[in-house]
Amino acid sequence: MAALHQHLSSSITAPLPSQLSSRFRPRRRGCRLLPSASAASGQTDSAITRRQLIGGLQAAAAISLSPLGRKALAAEDSLSEWERVFLPIDPGVVLLDIAFVPDEPSHGFLLGTRQTLLETKDGGSTWAPRSIPSAEDEDFNYRFNCISFKGKEGWIIGKPAILLYTSDAGDTWKRIPLSSQLPGDMVYIKGTGDKGAELVTDQGAIYVTSNGGYNWKAAIQETVSATLNRTVSSGISGASYYTGTFSTVNRSPDGKYVAVSSRGNFYLTWEPGQAYWQPHNRAIARRIQNMGWRADGGLWLLARGGGLFLSKGTGISEEFEEIPVQSRGFGILDVGYRSEDEAWAAGGSGVLLKTTNRGKTWVRDRAADNIAANLYSVKFINDKQGFVLGNDGVLLKFLG
Repeated sequence: MAALHQHLSSSITAPLPSQLSSRFRPRRRGCRLLPSASAASGQTDSAITRRQLIGGLQAAAAISLSPLGRKALAAEDSLSEWERVFLPIDPGVVLLDIAFVPDEPSHGFLLGTRQTLLETKDGGSTWAPRSIPSAEDEDFNYRFNCISFKGKEGWIIGKPAILLYTSDAGDTWKRIPLSSQLPGDMVYIKGTGDKGAELVTDQGAIYVTSNGGYNWKAAIQETVSATLNRTVSSGISGASYYTGTFSTVNRSPDGKYVAVSSRGNFYLTWEPGQAYWQPHNRAIARRIQNMGWRADGGLWLLARGGGLFLSKGTGISEEFEEIPVQSRGFGILDVGYRSEDEAWAAGGSGVLLKTTNRGKTWVRDRAADNIAANLYSVKFINDKQGFVLGNDGVLLKFLG
């Protein structure tokens, strides 16, 4: 196929409450033991002051030595592992993706709506706007959806249909022509090196290129709609109501895909070498919000309206177990793995959860409790570098 077409988001230290940024220790609130400066002086008052002071110190010592007191002080010293990075963008921008140049780990790019493209050269502490002349020659206000690097080669896709390529770590970006015959909107791209990339559309088309995007070859024989038309009697619940697009798609490190139907009533998987997407019944009553791959090769699943599920075992499965989480009644929107043991989940109204035991239990991190934003995406570049992306230009940086 001869070219392609469309779709799928100075760091100032945040004026956050002290418990939100791990670069600042919270101020400890002491008891007001001393009288005000306007109090009358004299021997009697002075004696009362001493008694108050001694009594207050004794009470404070008793509290700090008690189990509850020690727990309270420990909680006060428990600092968040994230801090907010303020960005030079309009407040209404939704951040959508982030990537770093492998050969330059401090050099990265951040994407979003309203043609947002930011660049960092200090690991994400500060960001500066970047412009791409070929994307500014038109009247479109592009939504940059996805970015991927392999070596110094990088790719960006957006909507309306736009495909950008760099071979010099983002110093310059070249626009690649797109074909109007591409089925669906572009939703995901993965750089594979040597001018190669893998591209997915929301209709399930998968294409690969090996010459910088000028020619593409189909890796799958038909779109999802065509597959479901053949298998509608195969027992896939909701297949007959399929609208023909994905709502989310995620790729594993070894090239497997999992995608959620736009209505959330079933999901699909694909592995390299398969001719078609494989549809799967959802194993839960509620519709699916998002799905992705765990670090151990298993699947995670988020239900609409809240609910976190993990597949039993590794690999592709239709058996899931619900994991209790404290999401404060807000939905969870994404999960990102730092290691096989540690993962973070993010969601509506600043929900941020952490597990250190492969998802068996989750605890809430209050880093974004006072941030009025939904957190859409958790991205770990490596075990020391991670980010959470949200609406209204919210970016959280992992401090470790």
